[in-house]
Amino acid sequence: MRKNLQSPERLRPVDLARGHGLSTQAVRNYEADGILPPADRTDHGYRTYTPLHARALRAFLALLPGHGHRAAASIMRAVNEDAVEEALRLVDETHVQLLDDRRTLQAVESALRDLRSAGSGRAAGSAGPAGTPGATDAGGRFIGPLAEELGIRPATLRKWEAAGLVSPRRDPQTGYRVYDDAAVRDARLTHQLRRGGYLLERIAPLIAQVRAAGGPEPLEGALRDWHGRLAARARALLSGAAALDSYLTARERRG
Repeated sequence: MRKNLQSPERLRPVDLARGHGLSTQAVRNYEADGILPPADRTDHGYRTYTPLHARALRAFLALLPGHGHRAAASIMRAVNEDAVEEALRLVDETHVQLLDDRRTLQAVESALRDLRSAGSGRAAGSAGPAGTPGATDAGGRFIGPLAEELGIRPATLRKWEAAGLVSPRRDPQTGYRVYDDAAVRDARLTHQLRRGGYLLERIAPLIAQVRAAGGPEPLEGALRDWHGRLAARARALLSGAAALDSYLTARERRG
């Protein structure tokens, strides 16, 4: 589509880029990826954008902090393809993920409370009672039953052991891994922190602090940070929703 060069709505790529702190190449890439609607062309073949493109770009940039690049791009592509219901479904998915993250945080805090309660009754490193499902005669847990309890694969526990997050002992007769109370505690904390999005290298110093202190108190700072990150993401989702609604409204007015 050709556009009148004298139109007051005409925006050059550089105008759109500078107005949002981007390069002109980034603007062209966003258009190619479907994040922006197709640009019109002048009689000489130059791209020309409109305030609607600027609104689309603002919506995408507002969606990024809360949804991440992949989801934000998918949302904008769906809108630009007039698949608004799909776009809204993608928005809902991120909100569901945030809710799941909040529940995971609550589960971590609950696990820490349980650990504190257990620690007040016996030493963190004492062996569990024989007769516990998956326990050895001398107390402790084998890898298979512990992995099943956590809902993970035994290979995952071995990976955590290699990273220094879990330290089972070896049964002197069979050579099998045996997880005492301290190792079970570390495995549970690692599992919950992984669910919360923490990388292994970030979990390692937290587990080390828990071991050194004999309990989970050093994690309280990490939990406060986790609460802060969830709150910031929730606010970002609100800002992104407002910008997306503005773009949707502008598209509807344009027909």
